[in-house]
Amino acid sequence: MMRFTAVAALFPDLGETELQAWVLRGWVRPEGAEPDWIFQEIDIARVRLIRDFRHAMAVPEETMPLVLSLLDQVYTLRGQMRAVARAVEGQPEAVRAAIRAALRG
Repeated sequence: MMRFTAVAALFPDLGETELQAWVLRGWVRPEGAEPDWIFQEIDIARVRLIRDFRHAMAVPEETMPLVLSLLDQVYTLRGQMRAVARAVEGQPEAVRAAIRAALRG
């Protein structure tokens, strides 16, 4: 866990104002209330990702909500697919074979 100022110090090319704007826009969701936001590792990784999109790839600000929404959907789908895979692994071999056959279509 890190406080806002410590996270801002990790990314000196952003500046506190830009990082604060990302939090206020909901692009990053730390715990707590301003100015005592607490960032988890996942929040810091998201800041790094957004910084790369905005600075290295020059993704326009108005496009970021769409990009982040799509990334969140992919992340959710990955979790759902892992849950389905675990459920399938727990089934008898005959059921798993039937599922494999159905997937081969």
